[in-house]
Amino acid sequence: MRYLFYLLGTVGLLVPGLGYAEDEAVTPAVQQLDLTHHWAGYFSLAVMVVAYIAAMLEDVTELRKSKPMLLASALIWAVIVTVYQQQGQNQLAIAAFRGNLQTYMELLLFIMVSMTYLNAMEDMRIFEAIKFWLVSKHWSYRRLFWITGFMVFFISSVVNGLTAGLLMGAVVVAVGRDSPKFVSLACINIVIATNAGGSFSPLGGISTLFVWQYGILGFLQFFKLFVPCLVNFLVPALAMHFALPKDKPAVETERVVLPRGAKRIIFLFGVTIALAVAFDVKLRLPAAAGMMAGLSLLQFFFFYLHKTSNSRSLRQLEYDLFSGADVSDLDIADARAKKLDVFEKVGRLEWDTLLFFYGAMMGIGGLGYIGYLDAVSHMLYGQLSPTLANILIGLSSAFVDNGTLMFAVITMQPDIPQGQWLLLTLTLGVGGSLLAIGSAPGIGLLGQAKGQYTFSSHMKWLPAVLLGYFAAIGVHFLVNAGSF
Repeated sequence: MRYLFYLLGTVGLLVPGLGYAEDEAVTPAVQQLDLTHHWAGYFSLAVMVVAYIAAMLEDVTELRKSKPMLLASALIWAVIVTVYQQQGQNQLAIAAFRGNLQTYMELLLFIMVSMTYLNAMEDMRIFEAIKFWLVSKHWSYRRLFWITGFMVFFISSVVNGLTAGLLMGAVVVAVGRDSPKFVSLACINIVIATNAGGSFSPLGGISTLFVWQYGILGFLQFFKLFVPCLVNFLVPALAMHFALPKDKPAVETERVVLPRGAKRIIFLFGVTIALAVAFDVKLRLPAAAGMMAGLSLLQFFFFYLHKTSNSRSLRQLEYDLFSGADVSDLDIADARAKKLDVFEKVGRLEWDTLLFFYGAMMGIGGLGYIGYLDAVSHMLYGQLSPTLANILIGLSSAFVDNGTLMFAVITMQPDIPQGQWLLLTLTLGVGGSLLAIGSAPGIGLLGQAKGQYTFSSHMKWLPAVLLGYFAAIGVHFLVNAGSF
């Protein structure tokens, strides 16, 4: 069902004018062709519809969602370039394709490094240690509700929402085995806090990363949304507080010992984020360049751990493979080799989703370049006020991926002040909290806390979440009035 909403939302927001790279050999943009009533336009639209339907039926057909989207994007751009080639303007379309490809590659490299570090920290049991530390405190349900909420609010500003949400979800599921009501309310709180926390930082999600990557907002400007995002989290949390159980959970815990190098990896991740910011702010290079520099630090650190290990070295264990070593030694060698292998962690990324997003971005870029629904852009930021347009787009993020929506709006290139871009960032970020299926953390927790956190249990608190949504907007206009 979610992919049907993807389809309806993205097709309804597609517009021309993608920001392709400048090329002196390219003819002026005024010669861009309107293919909305051309066979190529109808064909491209049909291909995208079929691809989204195929992605929507992934659970039924067992066909990974990336496959139809990759094919669709290839067909769409092949048709576009063919038509432009017939008009002797193929370089114009090729430049547009390259511009979209560059945007995706910068985003991909940034996400790749970030997720590689997160996989490394997971292998070092850092997240597991945080989980057991929280559980071991034996706090009351109400206190744990607030602590997990505030922790995930701040963690999600630097860690992707799904990872942060599942981390705290594991905590509430572990301590709430005897209280399904607590698990349900805590999961709703985690979803709201995660989406709110990811909205005041350029590192918090794909939509904020897009705005930063395009240079629309500077790194520090995002933090103007801190207070509105905090309000968005606090309003529904206060409403749910009084429905929480008052007693304490009885939980048995175990101690987690961090392996050598775990804390230094956390430090290196912080250094990597700092490099990304410095490359963008000081050198005017893409943030992905700083992230790749940080990846090299992780590689060198793994090499250092490998060479200075106090236990039996991997080299000795590998030698044992040819000298009759038992299976346990070989298992240890394999496990330690994976733990210190950056490429193994890169291989564990959710490549199906990343490739699906490539297909979606390139397909949307193609349909936008064709010229579909240009009138929608004029209606949103012409006939309607920018404030109303941004609020409506934010509400639609409960059904449509916010990264896809942000990309569509950026291609519109609306002439709006900084305050409106901040408003759009805010509404798209927190709008996904309105429904359980509105964001990656919500979908992840539906599976993690299956039977306790459900779509209907989230819907019961929709009025409170909606109140937080509009309260955050009101606070934004109040505290950031100078940005309009």
